[in-house]
Amino acid sequence: MIIEIFADIACPWCYIGDTRLEKALRQRPDAEIELRWRPFQLQPGIPPEGLPWREFMVRKFGREGRMDAAFGQVAEAGKLDGLEFRFDRISRAINTVDAHRLVLLAERSGQGQQTAQALFRAYFTDGKNLSDAEQLLEVAAGVGLDRAAVGEFLATDELRAEVEDSQKLAYQFGIQGVPFYIFDRKYGVSGAQPLATFVQVLDRVQAEAASRV
Repeated sequence: MIIEIFADIACPWCYIGDTRLEKALRQRPDAEIELRWRPFQLQPGIPPEGLPWREFMVRKFGREGRMDAAFGQVAEAGKLDGLEFRFDRISRAINTVDAHRLVLLAERSGQGQQTAQALFRAYFTDGKNLSDAEQLLEVAAGVGLDRAAVGEFLATDELRAEVEDSQKLAYQFGIQGVPFYIFDRKYGVSGAQPLATFVQVLDRVQAEAASRV
């Protein structure tokens, strides 16, 4: 089974959804699953160096009260899955191209999901500025990737076209927001659905595949 994960590293609901999907997969350890990261930028117009986070978010939500209420809701939802959101630590609204490139690079060695989770945690819990190459290198080294090799990679444009192509693919599928999960190009799951929903879809896809054998 191939599960395509359309997500953005700067999306808190993507962190929650990704965590719930992982829990669902742990409940089905015998399932043969291949996860494929599909980059999606919610804010592709953010400059490479990022923008001041709180100012950017106030402009997005219209006023501070609305912003604080929205992120309070996210933080409460995250607690149910053991996630700690520390929005007070975030200083930069980030352009996520390089973070996406890093996940795609890590997929080559089977560490894509681990790297995505580490990036989510670095941004939303530790408040790391993932627009900064040194911060990305710290995350890469933390999951066992070769720091020097990643540094050389980030200095190039390798996999940048793949990030752009993934965004185009999402639009072709009619995806306007993330997270969005596609199971074997048959079933789509939109949003950070409850754990039970992910398990249900996994079971349905597996049952249909078994019936064809």
